[in-house]
Amino acid sequence: MDKSTTKLMFSSKSNDWATPQAFFDKLDDIYGPFTLDAAASADNYKVSNFYTEADDSLAQDWSGNRVFLNPPYGRRLKDWVKKAHEEGQKQDTVVVMLIPARTDTAYWHDYVMKADEIRFVRGRIKFGEEVNSAPFPSAVVVFRQSPYTAPRFAGMERI
Repeated sequence: MDKSTTKLMFSSKSNDWATPQAFFDKLDDIYGPFTLDAAASADNYKVSNFYTEADDSLAQDWSGNRVFLNPPYGRRLKDWVKKAHEEGQKQDTVVVMLIPARTDTAYWHDYVMKADEIRFVRGRIKFGEEVNSAPFPSAVVVFRQSPYTAPRFAGMERI
């Protein structure tokens, strides 16, 4: 990894990690069709119905949607995970979240471990137009009403 990529990936200058289209398409085939992209920008939205930072997605109601969520990976990630968990408990709502697999964090234990499904992504994802892969492993976390009392675990390929 070159110095500029390392500096960007380990700094707080960018919390946005644009989802590769092929990876999104795979998730859409499995869990979609998605009806809401809850953390997008005008440049990187994946679904025609989307919230940007200006819309304050954390204050919106996502109920009744099949939500794709690749949130900002900064200090407020815990708030996004909590929101995804809460919304996923609503009737006819599914939230599919792409996040770093940070299993040592409080939010992972408090919310991710209450998910219906957790898929650990094999290898590292190349986000957006980056030349190098992310310096962290990723997981796809699915929040929805479920008869299961513990998450189901699986692996999945990047593409």
